[in-house]
This record gives sequence, structure tokens and C-alpha cells, in this order.
Amino acid sequence: MRCAVLHDVCLEKHWFLSQAEEIDSDNLLDPMEMKVKELLKEFQLDYSPALHKLVESTVSDIKKAIELIPDDLKVTAAAAPGFIRDIGADKVEFKFRKPKSIKIGGSYAFQGIAKPDVNVDLLVGLPKECFHEKDYLNYRYHAKRFLYLCTIKKYLNSSSMFSKVEYSTLQNEARKPVLIIHPALEELKVAPGFFVRIIPTIEASYFSISKLNLKRNNIHALNQGSLLPATPKYNSSILEDMYFEDTAEMVKKPFLESKSLVETLILLKVWARQRAPIYVHDCLSGFLIAVILSYLIMHNIINHSMTAIQMFRVAVKFIASSDLWKRGLYFKLGPQSIISKEEKKQYKDLFPVVICNPSSNFNIAFRISQSGLAELQDEAAMALVCLEKCSNGGFEEVFMTKIDFAVKYDHCIRLNLRGQDKLYASGFCMDDECWRLYEQKIHGVLSQGLTDRAKFIRVSWRNTEPGCNIENGLSAFDMQPLLVGISISSVEKAFRVVDIGPNADDKEDALKFRRFWGEKAELRRFKDGRIAESTGYIISFLLLDY
Repeated sequence: MRCAVLHDVCLEKHWFLSQAEEIDSDNLLDPMEMKVKELLKEFQLDYSPALHKLVESTVSDIKKAIELIPDDLKVTAAAAPGFIRDIGADKVEFKFRKPKSIKIGGSYAFQGIAKPDVNVDLLVGLPKECFHEKDYLNYRYHAKRFLYLCTIKKYLNSSSMFSKVEYSTLQNEARKPVLIIHPALEELKVAPGFFVRIIPTIEASYFSISKLNLKRNNIHALNQGSLLPATPKYNSSILEDMYFEDTAEMVKKPFLESKSLVETLILLKVWARQRAPIYVHDCLSGFLIAVILSYLIMHNIINHSMTAIQMFRVAVKFIASSDLWKRGLYFKLGPQSIISKEEKKQYKDLFPVVICNPSSNFNIAFRISQSGLAELQDEAAMALVCLEKCSNGGFEEVFMTKIDFAVKYDHCIRLNLRGQDKLYASGFCMDDECWRLYEQKIHGVLSQGLTDRAKFIRVSWRNTEPGCNIENGLSAFDMQPLLVGISISSVEKAFRVVDIGPNADDKEDALKFRRFWGEKAELRRFKDGRIAESTGYIISFLLLDY
């Protein structure tokens, strides 16, 4: 164990020294300093007394509305019958209790907001009295979490201090709604577009951590006889709320100590937002960017003596090429929190990206997919090339150029799946949600069919939007099209007419090939005498049958 820890430390120090040498010798960044300062002026929020007054008054009005909710108010599934039905929860009734705590979190807490997204996260601690010790089972927690929000929303709507109260979701996760509160319109002159986002949290003591182990099954509807499939995504969804406040405090601390770190966060947000394939639910968020920067400064990979653009370059290079991603990023832990090799292996077997908080019980990056990581590292590598090779230090290319699906990929496909009941025939929410499972299915079909023709395949379904009537159920979360982006590996491979499959005597693989291609597969004899399965290739074949 000690050898492994020392190895990680050596990796970090070696990596940091190599970056410091590059920064010292790199004059390409100098012309960018002035432009970066102007960019920060454009995207940094003015934390004026008027803004603080707006935030304080809005939060105060929210607290007053919540105080009007009577204790012991009976809350039942009738408040959100469609949602309760679709997530398959049982035993969801409870008596309302006032929140255990209400506190401001997110980027506002350390002045890290990047315009135009001007919002404040309000972390509402749900009281223990609303839960039973086994509410981690069968979506009971998710149901009560939403019913608690429904109760708050009802009382907020009765207040004249808010122009609109609506639902959104946490990182596109339909089973985890959040509340969006817009102040009265006359208040918005100070910060146009400003809103408060209520995020429910719970304390880590509410549920047994061992019961939420990644190997455990906590959705009994998934049981198949004696087979109990693990529910790591479901368990992580609950653990996220249990450690939300602790993680937020851990992330906030280094930003309060460094102005340059806050500026770096804003630069990375601007860079990521310009790139639609990576600023999405299964890749980066503003919160995850802050987590990564916190890791880098806590492990001395960046330091307070660097300027914002220097930190930006080190961070981007770390994202693009650090070997630590293969092992997982583990924040420095206290002497009582040791993660064994077996636990680390378990994380890596289950998740493409692992970022563990000091508790060692939760992977902060559990939503990041393998394709999301690949795209992120590719975009980071291209940003480095721009910083080194492009004129004016690559400022325009890195910060000002919009990279959407049409710009990024050689082929783009939009799938309109509205009303396709078969998508959720097995249920909306299993271990993962049906929309995420369908993303994986489409990605798998394309990967198997395109083989080496494709360099990157990206499948993304931003299926949740603010304003949905989540109380009525989850079937409305198919309004947006599913997007597919394909980057070809080479022109020669892309326009290859025939794909050669397994040899005829390889019965098992040949059967798999025929099952996949169906009637489009045929057995051929080639010029070299080889007899193999093959198929004439048209890309539309892949998606027409699926």
C-alpha cells in the first residue's frame, strides 16, 4: 500500500516539474496575457453590493416561504403520481419537517461564476425525520426527495416574490430533479438571467454506507431469481447527495485562497462551454472542472505562483495526457481513510473515470462515460496544439471558437425518438436511466458496425429541459433529438466498399457477425483464397434496424 501511495506522489511531482520547465521556457503564452485579462472582464461577474443584496433577498424570500410550510403536513404520492409510478417507488409517504439546513453553495460561494450562467446553488438539507433507515431501497429516497421539492414548490408558487418556479434536473438525471427559482422581474436588472437552484442534500449518517456498496443491489425489481445484479449507478446517485455538502466544502477551500485559481476556473468553463460534445451530462460540468482544479492544487501540480493562463495550460495538459487517469484521482486522505488496492480496482472496473473524495466512499465522476472521457482528452490535446502552434497563442481557437457537433464531426445524425415507447418498455429507471442505456446501445451498434472506420463516435441525448411537469411522469423526456457524431479515421477506411469478417471456420465469431448484419452478411471467397463472412457497407444500415 505504501509503495502505491509513494508511486502516485512521485508521478505527480515528476509531472509538475515537467510542466514548470515548460512554462519557464514557453514564451508563446506571453501575447495572450492581455487578451485573457479582457476575456475575464467579459465573463467574470461583478460581485457588487447590489448583486449581494439581490442574492440575500432572494434566499431570504425562499426561506420565508419554506417557513410557512406546517410541520407534520402529510406528503403522499398524490403530489407526483406520474413520477412515483415511473421510477417504481414504494412506501413514499412521510410527514413534512423543516429543512435541517439551507446554505449557499456552488461557484457563487467563492466568486467563480462565469457569465452568462448567473445562478446560485442553494443546498437544502433534508431532515432525517422524513426518512426510514431502508429508504435507500427501490427508489424510495428519490421519491421522497422529489415529493419534498413538490411541497416547497407549492409554497414558493404562492409567493409574489418570484416570477417563475420550475423543475430542472441535476446533470440531466431525470430521477434527481432540482428547483429553479426566478426572482420577480424588476429585481433582475442587477443580474439579467439570474436564478436560484435548490439542490436537496442529506447527511452521510442517514443511510448505512455499507448498504450502498457498489457491489450491492438496492433495486429489488431488477432481481432475476437468485441473481442480484449490482446497482453502482443507483447507489452512487444516493451517495452523491450524502456527500454533496462535504465535497462542496472541500472544493471551495482552495478557491478562497487563490484569485488565479478562480480565474483559471472561469477560463476552463469558457473553453468547455464552447465545445458541445464535452460540456454535457456524461462529461464535464462546472462543478467537475472545479473538482479537477482542486485536485491539481492540493497535489502541487499547479501552485499559487502561476498566472491563470499558466494554470490553464497545465490543467489542459493534465486532462489530455496524465497517466493518473488510468489509476484514478484520489484526494489526499486522512490517516483513517485508506483506500485498498481492491477498492481502487473495483472503482476502475465499474467507472471509466474515478475521482474520489476524502471519505473514500464515493466517485464524484460516476456519470462520465468512456466516450465522454475520450472526447475530453481529444479536445484538451487539440487545445494544447492551438496554444503552441496557432498565431496569437491560440486565443481565438481556444476561447472564442464554437465547436458544436456539426463542426467537430465528419458525419452527424439526429434521431427523433419522440413517442417511442419501446425505449422504456423495461422501465425508465433501472440501475441507470433508460436514456443513458439507449445512448450506450446506439454507441455499441455504431462501434461494432463501423469498426476501424471511425476515430470517434459520440452519442448524446440531452433529454431533460427546465419547465417539464415532472410530477406527471418521465415520458416527456424524449422531446429533444438524440445526437450522433462520427469522426472518420481516414478517407481510405471510410470509403471502403466491403468489410471482411471472420473466417468461415471460426463458427462462433461468424455466427455473431451474421446475427449483427443479418441478411446483409454473405460468405465470400476472396482473391487470396480466404473464405470469410463479409458485408457490403452502407452506414444507414446500422441505424435503420435498431
